[in-house]
Amino acid sequence: MKSERGGINLAAKPSGTGCVECSAAGGWWFHLRRCVECGHIGCCDASPNQHATKHSAATGHPIITSFEPGERWFYDYRTGEAFAGPKLQGPHAHPLDQPVPGPDGAVPPDWHTLLHE
Repeated sequence: MKSERGGINLAAKPSGTGCVECSAAGGWWFHLRRCVECGHIGCCDASPNQHATKHSAATGHPIITSFEPGERWFYDYRTGEAFAGPKLQGPHAHPLDQPVPGPDGAVPPDWHTLLHE
């Protein structure tokens, strides 16, 4: 099922609780983003590897939403606009006990100096 805005798949479930690529490589992230077309979880643009944006560029999937607890915004890469989107399949955020930045044990002590602005 697709929403009226192209690039949103209401049936897509999150791919996990952390950035797919960072988890596979033993890396870390600052905040997480969810692709609303396929459910891919990637790290935000402030994170060292910016996997959410790289996923969008590689796949053409145009819309992300926050995967942070308490955040309910969507962003369309095509227009550069944030908007209020539809209710997606859960979970809607990483587990509350998952640290930010994360994952636990992979974040370097100087993490704040490694963020992109």
